[in-house]
Amino acid sequence: MAATLGAALGDPGPRPLPPEAARLLTALAAPPRLAAHLRLVHDVAADLLGWISSEHPALIVDAEAVLFGAATHDIGKALYPAELTGPGAEHERAGHALLVEHGVEERLARFARTHASWDAADATVEDLLVSLADKVWKGGRVGPLEDRVVGVLAAASGGERWQVFLGLDDVCDRIVAGADGRLAFQAAYPVLA
Repeated sequence: MAATLGAALGDPGPRPLPPEAARLLTALAAPPRLAAHLRLVHDVAADLLGWISSEHPALIVDAEAVLFGAATHDIGKALYPAELTGPGAEHERAGHALLVEHGVEERLARFARTHASWDAADATVEDLLVSLADKVWKGGRVGPLEDRVVGVLAAASGGERWQVFLGLDDVCDRIVAGADGRLAFQAAYPVLA
């Protein structure tokens, strides 16, 4: 394992990745910046899950899937490193195939393919949360995505949409406030090993 990949996986800061995700990144000799990015999105997903558990405990969420999905959603960029700094969607199918090839079950591997498809009619709450974490970690706010999350939360809790919106808006604002630090953490690691 290159020292920079090891640092990206182990330096203080965001929560560590699930061991299986870290093992896969190591086996792939993934770009250090990819590992840093995945740690950041995973960390934000954990924050979102913590908030949901506290404020919307009636919502049934597969937390393991959300955390693993956030930790591996861009793993295909190990094969398409140019997509770490530029546009592209080749990493989505490639990442899904890579995870399946390495024995990851479909309920966890699918996020590599679905993380950019939050607007699909069949998107689950888990899909929405991985997508939301992938946006807000860097300060991005996507109104239609957040509205879908509000709808799911309101339906599960029976709460008023406007109250649920205010709560989600508040937690997203808190996450967004730390975006500069997260962007600096990611930028500290090279795109190529």
